[in-house]
Amino acid sequence: MRTGEREDTKMTNARFGLFAAAMVIAAAGATGCASKNWVKAQTAPIVEHTGKLEDQTAANGRAIRDTDDRAQAGIKQAQSSADTATQNAQVAQKSAGDAEVAANDAVHRADSLDAVVKGLDNYKAMGDVTVTFGFDKSVLTKDDKEQLDEFAAKLGSAKSYILEVTGGTDSTGPAQYNYDLSQRRADAVVQYLASKYNIPAHRFYLIGIGKDDAVASNSTAEGRKQNRRVQVQLLTNMAPDQPQTAATPAPGMGR
Repeated sequence: MRTGEREDTKMTNARFGLFAAAMVIAAAGATGCASKNWVKAQTAPIVEHTGKLEDQTAANGRAIRDTDDRAQAGIKQAQSSADTATQNAQVAQKSAGDAEVAANDAVHRADSLDAVVKGLDNYKAMGDVTVTFGFDKSVLTKDDKEQLDEFAAKLGSAKSYILEVTGGTDSTGPAQYNYDLSQRRADAVVQYLASKYNIPAHRFYLIGIGKDDAVASNSTAEGRKQNRRVQVQLLTNMAPDQPQTAATPAPGMGR
């Protein structure tokens, strides 16, 4: 090959190399732009979705805080109402308890009327009523209250009267327990009559005899039922011009 031809060939190859390099660079540039655009196109919805999720999360957080605030306010209000109701109940219970204590303190308690009432022979029985209780019970039933209501109707015309309230039990159980149970039964009758008919507590003479002085045999169910009783006897002073004799408590007996 001649020298001139070789130089032309070198020049041609150089130009071709430069053109190829330019094409590669252009292609690379074009590819880079395309890649950036593709990534941008793919990530744009994700970014937008993420933004929406953040907004929704923030809104949910605000709603939760608002709900929690309302719940806490409701709890505080309910607690305040409950506290007020409890205080009112405690006041009412205390008042009722004070009244019951006062009534019980004024009730004469004894083993028999002979021990506490002077001139007992001047009193005459004008009526009586007996109510019975379930086994180991000291709560008045509806039937018991109806019987006591009928008896209380006689008190309106009575003068200078006293009420002998005797509580009893059957023979089941220890003697001391039965004495206490008979007292509770008599107390239930006294509280009912005193509260409903405004009978002064000092007119009651309460006697708890336990299983003593049974009115029926304890060997049968019917007999034991009759012994689980409280008997209320209305006694009036027969001396027309004689004032009612003040009751004197027996030694060791309180009022």
